[in-house]
Amino acid sequence: MSIDADIRSYLDDCRRLHGLDLDLDRCQKVWEAAIALPDSAEPATARWLHGDLLAENLLVQNGRLAAVVDFDCLSVGDPTVDLVIAWELLNPPSRELFRSLLEVDDVTWIRGRAWALAIALMTFPYYWQTMPERCAARLAMARAVLAEAPPLLDNG
Repeated sequence: MSIDADIRSYLDDCRRLHGLDLDLDRCQKVWEAAIALPDSAEPATARWLHGDLLAENLLVQNGRLAAVVDFDCLSVGDPTVDLVIAWELLNPPSRELFRSLLEVDDVTWIRGRAWALAIALMTFPYYWQTMPERCAARLAMARAVLAEAPPLLDNG
């Protein structure tokens, strides 16, 4: 099964969750726009990635990053998955600064945004009943993705 099929399955699962206050139709449009990118069928240059770079896997001391934990997803692949932290932890101005400092191009940014949405969507069905705090964090991340997605998605 492809990641696209997986995410569509998670969207279907999310539609059956009672109380999930998220515009799943818009989520689907954002996901479809990302996979429709001209180079979406081409694999990104494989690099080392953490794969689960979320707030719960970062340790902060005195306001500074002290450590990254949970390397279960460490692998070689599309490193845009590690950009998800931008939508989970950063407000829009900080996210733009982060992007600028990393010199992330538009296609890479859209891919990272799609990964953030994908991770949120796969979290809800699995943890909805057992980990409400994790789901709340991923809901905020999904909403940040939707807030940043181009308005033109609303028209089609």
